[in-house]
Parts: sequence; structure tokens; C-alpha cells
Amino acid sequence: MTEGPPACPIPRWQLLKQQLNNVGPAEFDRLRAQAAPGVVIDVRSEEEFAAFHLDGAVNYNYLGPDFLEQMDALDPNQEYLVYCRSGRRSVRACTLMRNAGFEKLIHLDGGINAYE
Repeated sequence: MTEGPPACPIPRWQLLKQQLNNVGPAEFDRLRAQAAPGVVIDVRSEEEFAAFHLDGAVNYNYLGPDFLEQMDALDPNQEYLVYCRSGRRSVRACTLMRNAGFEKLIHLDGGINAYE
């Protein structure tokens, strides 16, 4: 009998998440309170951001056409706090940022839904 792939493989975004510095809402808020302007990044759409966002956040739409250009304009030596609604887009955004040389990334585990 041959062995096949596992019955329930871990989704790729969860594998990527394991490589990040994931924190819950309490720690994210503590870090956000001390953060310099422009380092809290909301990667949701402009419409989602307009409807609600965390105080002090800037919006860089992960699915927008200029996301990579916006990331290129950031200082890769700065620490950034990144979030979205559920954590999936922010995992991918953090992965892109890490691949571009950003080493100080704090990811809100579960996104803003984790505050509920």
C-alpha cells in the first residue's frame, strides 16, 4: 500500500503564519500605543479601512495594484505592526514584506476579528 498526502494538509497561509511574530490583541494594542506614526499597517481594502480601522493605522491595500510600490517606499529597518480582518491577508502581506527584507514585523493573529 502506498502512502499519499495527508488527508487534511495545512493551508499554505497557516504554514506562512508559523514563520511570523504573531501576537494577540492585548499585545498588539500595547505595541501600537508605543508605535511611531505610520508603522501600524492595515492591509484591507480602502472601503474596509474607511468603515473601521484601528487608531493610528495607515492603509496599504494588499490586493491593490500598487501594494508592492507602497512597501518599497517603507524603511525595511523599521518595526511594523500589520493587520487585516481575519489574519489571512496580513499573513501574506507580512510574507511579502519579509521576503523584501523587512525583519521587524508584528502580525495581529486573527486580525481585527480577534477583538470580538
